[in-house]
Amino acid sequence: MTKAWLAWAWPWLGALLSVVVATALALLVHRAAVLAMTHAARRTSTTTDDILLRRLSKPSRWLLVIFVLSALQPTLALPNWAIAIWQQASGLLIPALLGWLATGLLSAVHDIVVVGTDITMPNNLAARRRRTRAGILHRIALFAVLLITFCMMLISIPSVRSIGVTLIASAGLAGLAVGAAAQPALKNLIAGVQMAFTEPIRIDDVVIMDGEWGRIEEIRLTFVVVRIWDDRRLIVPVSKFLENSFQNWTRETSQLLGTAFLQVDPTADVPRIRAHLEEVVKANPRWDGRVCVLQVTDTHFDHMELRCLVSAGDAGLAFDLRCDVREAMMAFLTNEMPEALPRRRNEVIGAVKQEPLPAPPPATHP
Repeated sequence: MTKAWLAWAWPWLGALLSVVVATALALLVHRAAVLAMTHAARRTSTTTDDILLRRLSKPSRWLLVIFVLSALQPTLALPNWAIAIWQQASGLLIPALLGWLATGLLSAVHDIVVVGTDITMPNNLAARRRRTRAGILHRIALFAVLLITFCMMLISIPSVRSIGVTLIASAGLAGLAVGAAAQPALKNLIAGVQMAFTEPIRIDDVVIMDGEWGRIEEIRLTFVVVRIWDDRRLIVPVSKFLENSFQNWTRETSQLLGTAFLQVDPTADVPRIRAHLEEVVKANPRWDGRVCVLQVTDTHFDHMELRCLVSAGDAGLAFDLRCDVREAMMAFLTNEMPEALPRRRNEVIGAVKQEPLPAPPPATHP
């Protein structure tokens, strides 16, 4: 009994030992290669090789193991049923690991683009354009890789392959129903692909959407996240940016003009106010040196309207500069030109002077 059991178990023990040894050798070789490449990457000044190693080390490790085991399988004395199970497992694992490797490569390329585009710079139009396009194309490519990987895993199963052919032959009506139900999702998906090339918005763009001021924080395939000025998040479908009108304050450049309105008396000394505005604006670090103008934009019977037009590098600086200008000019008018503050005037026209009534005659008594 013991000899028979040993005769049956010995081939399996040999096969198991061969698998363990091959797996250990593959892991050691991969570890040595990763350590060598990491040591070489530390000597370079770029971060590209570091990103590639971080993203591709894990999927490449297990892909090397499965390739070594697949090459080892013909040398093992296995029965037909064990070989069939091995081939079926390999047909599922190899596409999955290749898909993992492809997604890691796509993520590495996206990370390299993100690291190489600094959107914190004042003039960041080109950087925002590259990051926006890279983000949208990365999600599209990731979706395609996952779909292809799933299809390759299903094709490796003969029974599922035959069922799939049958379903495709009889799925006309079901396809129409699914297409009608998924119309909003497909609409936003196609709009996301279109947005990657037409670029109506980019990452970190300042927009006015639904009456809210905010910045584009994230662009997905089907929706866009807008970070509003008070840290709320506005979730907007992608198709809305292509179908509806909205304001984009940083479409070509982040530089903006800001206005601050003042109401003064019609007799106010406008040149003196204009001179003080120039002093205030030139002393403010938020001013970019382009525009500083004071104009009389409207007149009324009791006041006139002055517009202070100033420029700044972006929307946030323009808003703060407007507030600073408004505060400084009101303090100047209050403290140094109080006569320029608006006043109410009343005038009586055509008043008739009334003569005093004559005194009544003294009373007489009979």
